[in-house]
Amino acid sequence: MFTRPWYKEKYYLDKMTFRDLLWAYVSYPSIQFYAILLVSSLIVAAMIQPYFPASPIRLTASILVTLLVYPFVEYVVHRFILHGRYLYRSPWTAALWKRIHYDHHQDPNDLLVLFGAISNTLPTLVVATFPIGISIAGWAGFSLSLATAVACFMVYELCHCMQHLKVNPKSKFLRRIKRHHMLHHFHNEQGNFGITSLFWDRLFGTLYSSGEKVPASQTVSNLGYQGAERLQYPWVAELSEQKP
Repeated sequence: MFTRPWYKEKYYLDKMTFRDLLWAYVSYPSIQFYAILLVSSLIVAAMIQPYFPASPIRLTASILVTLLVYPFVEYVVHRFILHGRYLYRSPWTAALWKRIHYDHHQDPNDLLVLFGAISNTLPTLVVATFPIGISIAGWAGFSLSLATAVACFMVYELCHCMQHLKVNPKSKFLRRIKRHHMLHHFHNEQGNFGITSLFWDRLFGTLYSSGEKVPASQTVSNLGYQGAERLQYPWVAELSEQKP
């Protein structure tokens, strides 16, 4: 067991037990923040319902639609933003891209760069859930939609961590998504973008189940940030060379 907050040190998931991971998970500030936000959103939904009433059917629909949309948002963000090239091509967003994905692919087991920062993840959750909740059930619907997305994101964070643990989960589904994610990191990063669901990978033809299905990629660690790209857009390289 850790004697001090794990995020003050450097911990590697491939050397941690599941018990270690659970402690790291519940002690990380952003997870604690989202747990508070989840409960607060549910309370707000109950408090404003009398002033902005919506039918139980609409309130339930706002939750169900969010559950359906969340894996799609997860897929789109991972494939087109985190694996896109425009973030590192700007000095204004190079540090953001380095933090949210480049460092993770450079060292997939480093827990310090695996959890998403609140400043990056919360706006995404709000933007995704606001139109769903408001259009279906008004302000109470938005609060419920946000609470649902926050719960999904907390599950996402735990699943993502578990996929990098050395031990295999007991659940068949968790073992399956772990296998696909490991292929994404160590065989070819241009597929298997889903973390909690494989549906959208299957729908868009980016799902592969073994290394024999697609050729090995030479850019699984640097995400294409090499050679001419690195020279033309040096900001991530400069940040990577700086000593902590």
